[in-house]
Amino acid sequence: MEAANTPNIDKLAKRGIGGFTNNVPNQFTPGSDVANMSIFGYNPAGCYTGRGPLEAGSMGIETTHNDVIFRCNTITEKDGNIEDFNAGHITSDEAEILIEALNEYFNEKYDDFRGKFYPGISYRHLFVYSCESEEDTKILDELETLPPHDIVGENIEENTSWDDEIAIRIREIMKESKKVLENHEINKKRVAEGKKPANMVWLWGQGTTPQLPNFKETYGLDGAVITGVDLLKGIGIFAGLDVIEVPGATGFFDTDYRAKGKYGVEALKDHDLLLIHIEAPDEAGHASDIEEKVKAIERIDEFIVGPILDSLEGQEYKAAILPDHPTPISVGTHTRDDVPVIVYSTTSNLSDDVERFTEKEVEKGSFAYREGHNLINRLINDDFN
Repeated sequence: MEAANTPNIDKLAKRGIGGFTNNVPNQFTPGSDVANMSIFGYNPAGCYTGRGPLEAGSMGIETTHNDVIFRCNTITEKDGNIEDFNAGHITSDEAEILIEALNEYFNEKYDDFRGKFYPGISYRHLFVYSCESEEDTKILDELETLPPHDIVGENIEENTSWDDEIAIRIREIMKESKKVLENHEINKKRVAEGKKPANMVWLWGQGTTPQLPNFKETYGLDGAVITGVDLLKGIGIFAGLDVIEVPGATGFFDTDYRAKGKYGVEALKDHDLLLIHIEAPDEAGHASDIEEKVKAIERIDEFIVGPILDSLEGQEYKAAILPDHPTPISVGTHTRDDVPVIVYSTTSNLSDDVERFTEKEVEKGSFAYREGHNLINRLINDDFN
């Protein structure tokens, strides 16, 4: 963040206070699902059931108590290893054709196939497996699956060494997907164009449908969410928040920052609280692309933070700016490290020595360190010490 030019965010830093927080409790793998559940004001230790179920809520998929919902990535497999966790950021249109091809194949081959694939955005899809027993549901729910972005370059067999019969069935579905996808016309065309093929699916982040306490009943505020990522939309839906669809919100480098800012300004006219999520810095971290990361942060400042601050001039308001989790360029994946946060409140006279929103600068801050799921309550009550 020190490399980015962020005058609007820095204005908040100078007027408010800075510090660190952590959105991922120790017992969880650092990821956007757990981290953002904390930011929404829910303790993952009591509410989190898996990433897949949250995305299913966004897509309107109806499930039963015996359904286990997996996140399903279209990946690039090469020589038995995961070469790319997002298949070269395959387009949604291409991926939808491949996902439907999987449904057709498995339903034709197996009369009793108990799963269904659901197409999502780009490489992010879902797979729902309907278990025959509560025991199978429990086994799959507790199965240790790994995010593909954490094991790029690693061997697939070594990372799916499960023993239970129902778990082996899931592994075989993943392996069999390659038979369907590797010679599909979509992938032949992608290879001919010099792109990475989406020649396999990876199932992970599974769980059963969560029951989140209603946000308004919990905090007494009408809230809204703006995001291009199904995961965040799902949390919002389960929490009873308004999910605002923004044209051009892609969850990647090309997301329409300006549109998110405009829709954010409008949302604050009739909502007490607004959470705006931008995925691009995380994607740049995974790609180890420093230029795109700096560009994303600067666009957030210019097209989202700036217009929203201008629209709130002269009003009473509170604001917090923070990452959900770190995705350092140097490692290319999520880490458990604390994240920097800036908090500003027109109803509080708090200030400190922080001049800019950077990791180094907020070390001077006075924002008391607590678990991230307390942030919403702390903003409501001006509880920053």
